[in-house]
This record gives sequence, structure tokens and C-alpha cells, in this order.
Amino acid sequence: MKKSFAGVKALRGVDLDVRPGEVHCLLGQNGAGKSTLIKTLAGVHQPDSGEIVWQGETVDITHPQKAIELGIATMYQELDVVDGLTIAENIFLGHELDRGGFTRRAESARETRRLLERLGHGSLSPHTEVGSLSAAEKQIVSMARALSHDIKLIVMDEPSAVLDAEEVRKLFHVVHELTAQGIAVIYITHRLEEIRTIGDRITVLKDGRSMASNLAVADTPTDVLIRHMTGRTVENVFPPAIPLPADAPVLLEVDDLALDGVFEDVSFSVRAGEVVGLAGLVGSGRSEIVETVYGARRSTSGTVRVAGKTLPRGSVAAAVSAGMGLSPEERKSQGLVLGEPIFRNVTLSSFGRHAKGGFLDERAERRVAREQIDALELRPADPDRPAATLSGGNQQKILLARWLVHGSRVLLLDEPTRGVDVGARAEIYGLIRRLAAAGNAVVVISSEIEEVLGLADTVLVVGDGRVLATLPASEIDEHGVLDLVMKGAAA
Repeated sequence: MKKSFAGVKALRGVDLDVRPGEVHCLLGQNGAGKSTLIKTLAGVHQPDSGEIVWQGETVDITHPQKAIELGIATMYQELDVVDGLTIAENIFLGHELDRGGFTRRAESARETRRLLERLGHGSLSPHTEVGSLSAAEKQIVSMARALSHDIKLIVMDEPSAVLDAEEVRKLFHVVHELTAQGIAVIYITHRLEEIRTIGDRITVLKDGRSMASNLAVADTPTDVLIRHMTGRTVENVFPPAIPLPADAPVLLEVDDLALDGVFEDVSFSVRAGEVVGLAGLVGSGRSEIVETVYGARRSTSGTVRVAGKTLPRGSVAAAVSAGMGLSPEERKSQGLVLGEPIFRNVTLSSFGRHAKGGFLDERAERRVAREQIDALELRPADPDRPAATLSGGNQQKILLARWLVHGSRVLLLDEPTRGVDVGARAEIYGLIRRLAAAGNAVVVISSEIEEVLGLADTVLVVGDGRVLATLPASEIDEHGVLDLVMKGAAA
């Protein structure tokens, strides 16, 4: 199969076959062609050449509804739910259960409960507005929507990206149930360890081509997969920690911070050159803690100090002025202006420095953006390219560049490698370590406990809105973190 956009070849020759009842893992770096391929299967794009053979017959999937009619459902990485509607309304959006033009709300609610129970989330009410749900719960709604159709193939694009370990386990249980019924699954993930649990066969894409097809999961080592994906060997290790000087100053101090109903009694400090990691399950309060530290949420008690200066509660402007920067979990919707060029996204928090007579000096903006593009090895190195066209790893670099241009010394990074491929992850790990080595204070949140332990000097284990333990990363492992979380939940 081949597909081009405005002369750019997104798919140069992809071959993929999927069998009933199997989990076929689709791997590749950002830009490898995975999204174009699944959108072609979903009827969003039509191929320029090649064919789709479905149950023995060549088919033209000319629009998304055609894909659904054939029995192909797609769960996209970017959540496609409507915040203003209820869970039941989202699940049956576009194929409402009705009679005589009137929606059968009671039946919709019953079917919604059945789907949610099937996914292990029966405690969610069909009548809950989706906008009030967490990212993980929204993912569950998206999954239930896919299962509400009579499907024979379900495509899952990074379904575990916002799920914690227990929710991933439930997801895998659901996938096994589906395949036991003969339903095929195309499973896209950057977490290579997941394929060992869930996958049967693997196809690897690179530069719009199939580099390897139908590899048996059990017979294919991880280093072989990485070589197919990147064209080179990537060391799957974290950069070494650099010992902190005994006199390293404290840049960030958080004392007895609380947000009613969310978290309480949170205290920690971060020194210049130190990386502090927040480990815990989704819903533990990690993101809410850093958002409150940043001033995006107004704390109900406690203090935050940057370089000894106490910040007013609920003031992002004060935090930014003091030298703090946040890279949010949802970088596309909360961190970037996707339609704007790279240079404008980089200078977004520093407009005052690049203005003359009340007008922005674009030449100055491009100059400072170019410096960061080169320093962070952002690709493609084009300041005028829209941020929306970049891979997840390069979008993350834009956010880091923004705060470096601003001169921020305290960096709060929430899920910095979410949706980022294995090669770009290694680059971001190295970049975080270099930022710390340059004297910055860094706070990292990740749903992957291994990532927190590999990057951080000090780890805060968070559970149920409380800091359960503060330990050097060298003194705890993944099992220790989970043990603390489970004991904290039972306390």
C-alpha cells in the first residue's frame, strides 16, 4: 500500500496481514507511517495504490462509516470523546439506540453499563458527563464506543498511554477476551515490554515501509525490534546520574501543600542539579500536585517557594516570573498552539523580550528559536514549520525550549515521554539529565515506574493524594513502589 500527501510519501510500500483471533503489534517510530496506515484502514484516507483485502474480498473503504459497517473499529491515541456529553451519549454517538426518532435512554444506559463492566469499570455511571472524567477514564469510554459495534477487527493506537499498571492489566484481559471470540486486534505501542504480554505477531514500519512483517513475538529479541525501527542500535538504558554537590542550593521548596479533596500534606524540595520523580498510579494525585505547585490550581493550604521566594497561591504568572515552567501531560491541548510555527511556540512565554514598540520582532523570535532548535537537535530544523506536524518527541522538545528561552530554572515535566518512540525517548532522557547537570531543578512525573526510577535522584511515592515515602532512587525498585502504593491504599 502507498499513500502520499502533497508530494510527501507517507506510505512507500506497506504489507500487513492480520488473522482472526490474534493480536498483531504494529511498531515504528513517530513518522514511520503507523497513523496513516490505520487511518486508511478506518476510511479516513484512501490509498494511492495497493489494495485492502477484507475476509477474502477486495474492498474500498471510502469513509469511516464503511469501515464500521465492515466490522473495523479504530481507537485513536488522541481521545475522540465529547466532553459535554454523558458516557452513554458518547458511546452511542452516531448510532443512537432509538425508536421512532426518539432515543431509548434506558436501553442506552443498560448497554453502557454492560460495556463498562466488560472493561472492568462498572463503577462508572452512564449518566456522568465525560468532561469530568480523568484521561484514563476517557480512554475507557473510547474503548467502550469501539466495542458497541459488531466488530471483527479493532485497531488500538497507544491504548495504554494514559493507563496505570492495574488498568493496563484490565485492558489486556479485555483484549484476550476479544481474541478468544475470534476478533482480531492491531495493537500499536511504544512500550516494547507490552508486546511480550499481549502480542502474537509483529510488523515494524520505518519511513513508510514494512521493515519486518509477521515476526513471532516469542522469537524476536527486543534489540532486533529496535534495530528494525531505528536502523541502529539504541541502548535501552538511562543516562548515569551525576552526584549532587553538597552545597547545591534548594531551588524549589514545597511545604504542607494541600488541595481539598485531592491531596494533602505534600512536602518536598528540589536542589539545583537534582531530578525528583513522582511515582504512583493514575489518579494518585501526581499531576494535580505539580499543577498546584505551578499555580494552575489554587492550593487550600501550604506554601511554594522558588529560590527562597514564596509564591502567591493560584498564580501561574507568579510561578513563571519566578523561573518555573510546566510541560503538561496533555501537551497538544494544554501546552502547544498546534497551528502556530515552531518559533512562535518557543517564544510564547517570552513575548516581552522580543517586542519593539508594542510589536513582536519575528526576526528576534526566529533567532532565539533557531538557537534552541540546534541545541536540542529538534527535527526538522525549520522554525516556520507548524508544531502540529512534528512527532511527539519533537513537540516535547519545543516545550523544553520555551522554558529554556524564558530562563526557567525549575522544570515540571508531566509524562515527558508519553506517545514518544524508543529512539526519541533516549534523546529526551539524555536531555533531562543535561538540564539537571546545567543546574536546573527538575520534577518528573511518569506512569512508567521504571522511567521515574531511571531518571530521578529522589523519588516521591504518591498514593491516594498523599506522599507515602520519599527515598533515594537507588534504594527502591518497581516492586517496592507498588508495594508502598498498595499498602497506602489499604491504610
